[in-house]
Amino acid sequence: MISSSVIDLFLDASVIVQSVIILLLLASLFSWMIIFERWIYMKKSEQDFVDFEDLFWSDLGLEKVLRMTQQEGNVPLGAECIFLTGYLDYKKLISQSLEQDVVMESVQRSMRVALVREEIILEKHLPFLATVASASPYVGLFGTVWGIMNSFRSLIEANQATLSSVAPGISEALIATAVGLFAAIPALIAYNRFSSKADFLVSSYQSFIEEFSSVLSREIYKK
Repeated sequence: MISSSVIDLFLDASVIVQSVIILLLLASLFSWMIIFERWIYMKKSEQDFVDFEDLFWSDLGLEKVLRMTQQEGNVPLGAECIFLTGYLDYKKLISQSLEQDVVMESVQRSMRVALVREEIILEKHLPFLATVASASPYVGLFGTVWGIMNSFRSLIEANQATLSSVAPGISEALIATAVGLFAAIPALIAYNRFSSKADFLVSSYQSFIEEFSSVLSREIYKK
């Protein structure tokens, strides 16, 4: 008699269905690892941006802000990286006595490159979550269809066709769909959530670039 427990149903399933379930469980495991890693990183990025904005708009001055961001043990993140890239490039170009427009164009270009790097970091692993969210239900459905095919094949070969003879096979097959949804739903929610956070942070960094460019423009015209 076939046990109704999920483990027994998995053990009684065909090799193809078992492979599909294992694949989906591995995808779900990696998804959860990414979810926790991205959650920690996004939370830190948001807090670091708030803290750096407070520091930047304080009355300390750009040189003091630069020294604080370059302190040993401090890992620049997000707007800090953009600030360091832009301000160090600005100082180097100013020392070469270049025209003001040339300096600002070069600094803005450097900050846009830094922004792209930060955007890539923010979106790290998100394509994997999107793939798991979109593909897992179909992979699970494949396992289910394969299992049901085997169940009906057994039904044809059986001398006496009864519900009890085909129901266990269908139950085994449906586990694949359930596991597919189990993998897909958290990945989909996490992908949408982290994509929204990444878009918000990128927009915040873009605003910071505009504000910082205005500050540097005023610094140039003072000289």
